[in-house]
Amino acid sequence: VGFMQITGHGIAASTLSGFTAATDAFFALDAPAKAAYRCPPGINRGYTPPTAESLANSLGLASAADLFEAINVGTSVADFPGLDLPEDVYAANVYPAEVPGFRPAVTAWFEAAGQVARTMVRIFGMALGGREDYFESFTDHSIDVLRMNSYRLPVPGVQMEKDQLGMGAHTDYGIVTVLWADKVPGLEIHGADGNWHPVMPADGALLVNLGDATARWTNEQWISTLHRVAPPRVNGTLVPRRSAAYFHDG
Repeated sequence: VGFMQITGHGIAASTLSGFTAATDAFFALDAPAKAAYRCPPGINRGYTPPTAESLANSLGLASAADLFEAINVGTSVADFPGLDLPEDVYAANVYPAEVPGFRPAVTAWFEAAGQVARTMVRIFGMALGGREDYFESFTDHSIDVLRMNSYRLPVPGVQMEKDQLGMGAHTDYGIVTVLWADKVPGLEIHGADGNWHPVMPADGALLVNLGDATARWTNEQWISTLHRVAPPRVNGTLVPRRSAAYFHDG
């Protein structure tokens, strides 16, 4: 299914704890404060409020709006001086002033997750082309984005729509995604049997899935994972869930 879990990635526990503390503090802000960090349409940076997206629509599937809220950071024009890159794609980041430690904590995780993603791409290069630098010319100014997600009902006591998901079914666009997630139910992957299968992160593991670019480059021999997030429930009760996806898009 193009999906795996990895351990031994070497990211320090303190890097993760600092990162989750910073993102928790941001998502705990009131709605107007978070809304101040929304970016214009087409700019994949900043804040996305709950029910603003329906990712299943990207596959032509009818779906209710997704429950998650998110904030994105990524590589920017300033990271690659002299290349004259498009500023709408390599957009500037916005960082919440209300959370003073947000930028350094998120930057530390961005760099650590990015190192894991690049290590995976070197492994892929050995598997597919026999050398670690096989994909180097496609990744020297990668469009990398970190999306930090929080899953919870937008308003306490609100009723969900029929078939509403935490995040609708979709595949990722790029080469590889490195995902940290709480050990909370919700994440599901679509198997060759046509059914949805739950995935629970192992202790200390990062979840890794392949994207559409890798599927295309391998003529679909390596699969871009179709996945979704069901409303996270424990014993029938909705519970909070957090995740952070690092998209290495080449």
